[in-house]
Amino acid sequence: MEHKELNLLTESLGLHSNNNLYGRFVLVEDTVDTSAAFVLHHILKRTFSSHPSSSVIFLALSNPFSHYDRILRKIGCNLAAQRDNNRLFFIDLLMLQFPDEGKSNHNGFAAVFEKIERVIKALPQDNMKFVTIMIDDISFLEVAANGSSNDVLDFLHYCYTLTSEYGCAFVALNHRDIYLNEEKPDIILEMEHLADILVKAEPLATGLAKDVHGQLMVLHKQHGISPVKIHNFHFKVKENSIECFYPGTKI
Repeated sequence: MEHKELNLLTESLGLHSNNNLYGRFVLVEDTVDTSAAFVLHHILKRTFSSHPSSSVIFLALSNPFSHYDRILRKIGCNLAAQRDNNRLFFIDLLMLQFPDEGKSNHNGFAAVFEKIERVIKALPQDNMKFVTIMIDDISFLEVAANGSSNDVLDFLHYCYTLTSEYGCAFVALNHRDIYLNEEKPDIILEMEHLADILVKAEPLATGLAKDVHGQLMVLHKQHGISPVKIHNFHFKVKENSIECFYPGTKI
């Protein structure tokens, strides 16, 4: 049974009855000091339990497989077993060969996207709509692209099209405070525009507290229309779980 502290996160994402993220784009934004990686871990665990035919294509740019496997085991999900059962397709991009400085990495991104499509097309047709594509995290894509925002945007757009072409879910994490420019870069603006669900993790305005590590906003959108639902709550990172609660409800 799921920890009751995570019910708030589950419900805010719309995962309380089943995984209804398929066909949708979830953008998770955090800061270096206030990580929202636990949102990816939670979605990852829920995805595997939501449907027997569900699978995940995980693009890792932040950490090796052993890191995610260790963390997911703590919350009751064995990633190694899911990989062995061909439900997790882990694409390690940590060793991605970067081009010479100043050169585009368009071909490198095209090759990664082709690998994603090959995985999807190799699945039984009925299982294609139960695929989740997950990226951790977008900010490292710019490193691989030698700062070429156009190459990154093209790649992300290609991944986004899979939500309509195959009915896949697309989930991506981005550190929004690594950009030096005070104005939001094109990548953040475009991704926020495309996102069906926007999740933002921020530190408390009053600073770090003993029992509260940050605040989370989950915003459900309809394109061209004002947000249809907004959830705001606090969270605390624990050794084997995350506590989520409304402000003022934790004693």
